[in-house]
Amino acid sequence: MQDIAEQLRAWHASGRSFAVATVVGVCGSAPRDPGAALAVDADGEAVGSVSGGCVEGAVYELCQAAIADGRPVLERFGYSDEDAFAVGLTCGGVLDVFVQPVVPGADAGLDAGIAHLAAGTPVALVRVIAGPDGLLGAALAVTADGVDGALSPTPSTVGGLERALVAQARAMLEAGRTGRIVLGLDGRPCDRHGRGTVTCFVESYVPAPRMLVFGAIDFAAAVVRIGRFLGYHVTVCDARPVFATARRFPEADEVVVDWPHRYLDSQLDRIDGRTVLCVLTHDAKFDIPLLERALRLPVGYVGAMGSRRTHRDRAARLREAGLTEAELARLRSPIGLDLGSRTPEETAVSVAAEIVAHRRGGSCLPLSASHGPIHHDASRTATEGDATGGPTPSTHAA
Repeated sequence: MQDIAEQLRAWHASGRSFAVATVVGVCGSAPRDPGAALAVDADGEAVGSVSGGCVEGAVYELCQAAIADGRPVLERFGYSDEDAFAVGLTCGGVLDVFVQPVVPGADAGLDAGIAHLAAGTPVALVRVIAGPDGLLGAALAVTADGVDGALSPTPSTVGGLERALVAQARAMLEAGRTGRIVLGLDGRPCDRHGRGTVTCFVESYVPAPRMLVFGAIDFAAAVVRIGRFLGYHVTVCDARPVFATARRFPEADEVVVDWPHRYLDSQLDRIDGRTVLCVLTHDAKFDIPLLERALRLPVGYVGAMGSRRTHRDRAARLREAGLTEAELARLRSPIGLDLGSRTPEETAVSVAAEIVAHRRGGSCLPLSASHGPIHHDASRTATEGDATGGPTPSTHAA
């Protein structure tokens, strides 16, 4: 929903009703992850996508129906050998899609959630996607220090459930996670979906992950471009002011003139497990102090450019600096996958491919040479994409 936040804010500000269809469960080779959204306004304008095309038409019609009757609905789209051309996913996957009508001013949780999204404020949007009729579609907007919305006009009846949801949503927001929560009506955790339970979908919206590129060289410019393409907030840092200029790196979000290790020390409160570091200087006086710190931080990826000889020398120096073998094992060097890259652009593709594979748990083998699942996202757990064990929605088979 973050991708279409500006359009939602514009519709909301104008008082226009609309419906949002959100992927809340994924199983098999489905094209979009949980959280992908398609929105349709009262005039029939559509933005976003839930499937990359294969079920968009059916979801569009569900959105129009939700605007007309004001009722949220949970639908399942899947594949069936009997009718491969009906509405569904011919790729063999299953999507659970929750469609919710939005009337500006009618729901404080949705109103606040859309406002936070448009403003870029970190927020976890909690919506009830299965449970008692009186709770279906109820929304909470949970931030680090506040909550907007309510599950029920009579809080005393769902107080325990609401407190439990807020606590779990806040924890998911801190971790940047999106997924399902199943609780009993009293707020206690449940491991089954059924009568007497409430299933909620929590969407965490946090600032873009950071990519820190150290070394203002020609390869860095290509890495910056592909980093922005992947959705990172990209910073270029180099101690040499003649090279570290905004003119040389117009697509970077920030260009910083500083010693790399000193800049990293200043960013400890802004980096997390999603942060990636690309060390492209291959100069020991810059690299060693920087990597000595970086490999001890809880960041997602650390890669360093250089030949194999440079890597051996670098590793020896880092051992002398006191790094353990376990810490050194985190270093991706030489940086990137073996694609036979020559140009800066080809090298940037190689670096980006390694970052994606590391993040998603990919094998780095050609898909044509393997027979397992296409998607290897290690973060997709039962709560984040349990389309087979979730609440039983209406089903469209194809």
